[in-house]
Amino acid sequence: MSKGPAIALGNFDGLHAGHRAVIENAREAAARLGVKLGVATFEPPPRRFFQPDAPPFRLMTTRRREIALEAIGVGEVHLLRFDAAMAAMTDREFCQRVILDQVGASAVSVGFDFRFGKGRMGDADSLTRIGAELGFEVKVVAEVKDSGAKVSSSRVREALERGDVAEAAAMLGGDWIVDAIVEHGEKRGRTLGFPTANMQLGEIVHPAHGVYAVWAREDGEAGWRPGVANFGRTPTTGERDALLEVMVFDFAGDLYGKRLHTAFVTLLRPEVRFGGLDELVVAMKQDVADARAVLAGARPPLL
Repeated sequence: MSKGPAIALGNFDGLHAGHRAVIENAREAAARLGVKLGVATFEPPPRRFFQPDAPPFRLMTTRRREIALEAIGVGEVHLLRFDAAMAAMTDREFCQRVILDQVGASAVSVGFDFRFGKGRMGDADSLTRIGAELGFEVKVVAEVKDSGAKVSSSRVREALERGDVAEAAAMLGGDWIVDAIVEHGEKRGRTLGFPTANMQLGEIVHPAHGVYAVWAREDGEAGWRPGVANFGRTPTTGERDALLEVMVFDFAGDLYGKRLHTAFVTLLRPEVRFGGLDELVVAMKQDVADARAVLAGARPPLL
């Protein structure tokens, strides 16, 4: 048998409880076989390949996934390029050409509902059968539930889209964290006394428009800083494409062009249109006070 890694195979978008169960199953195989633990995932996600015009849906960037996987001791990450050639592979071709020839896996862990190969022809049963024939073992993880329902990336997205970041965090095992490059904006917040770091979320799913208590840190920093964020179209000052604006408390540095990680803790209020700037400023002062109060009793993320 190959002495290559024991891999967890799947999309792993968000690294929710179901994903972590698949990775832990691979970890057990790695320890038993005396090999490295790895994760193999697809880039771009198959959903983006088949639905190029779909709205943003990712729960995390590849950078965030890299940080999270490293933190739980994953030694190898294999980004499998999902393209027309891979989409056309049969289940057996995928096992031979990708799992064996490309990754060299000695063991594979997947979720019970994993599908692969042309037209989704392959499933956990066929993977197990083909693995036995080709010389790698397969472990299948049963459904993981939360509140009686299957934990899934779709459920996490739905929770975020309605602003229920607590429910999302329960499935993710911690605060939902996004990262993006800080861009130059209109600097209107600075003129109002609330300087913000402005970011486009790109392919990341859009949470409910509103004001959130958040933690923030610059990429590479060890510690998190408290803050408040607005995600939305700023209807009071002129609607535009949805933008994430983060005010980091007690921070005077320059973040332009840097990658900022933002952990969503609580939705404080929905985004609303105020009667004018004076009303907006009053609300923003209250948002800052509310965010400080929430974060005073909360712990920052571990990673």
